[in-house]
Amino acid sequence: MRLDVSTDAHGPLFDGRAQRLANAYVDHLERTLAEEGRTILLAELDRVLKTQTPYYTTRIKVENGRAITDSRVAYGPWLAGIGSRNYPVTRFKGYDHWIKTRHRLNERKRGIGERLLRRYTGRM
Repeated sequence: MRLDVSTDAHGPLFDGRAQRLANAYVDHLERTLAEEGRTILLAELDRVLKTQTPYYTTRIKVENGRAITDSRVAYGPWLAGIGSRNYPVTRFKGYDHWIKTRHRLNERKRGIGERLLRRYTGRM
């Protein structure tokens, strides 16, 4: 007895559409999380800075679609509390705006990711 089996593989998993959509999802998620983190960081700075000057806040940007940076402003490490001029050299211990931003973004990332994923799974 002889048995021949043939299959026909077609659809998003086989023609590369699912892979392209998965890559697009990851890119979109990284950009969205970075922008959300920038928004959180600016809100934290607004909360802790007593004297608002726009120089530092206008330098906070999302680079390469995934990294939040203060564009290497000279006094950025001092504000964050990791500079050489912070406590014990001076009384100023710095603000925890970067740390709080990381924690708040980590709390929100799952919901953001799930909302975005719904847009992509229907097309996969």
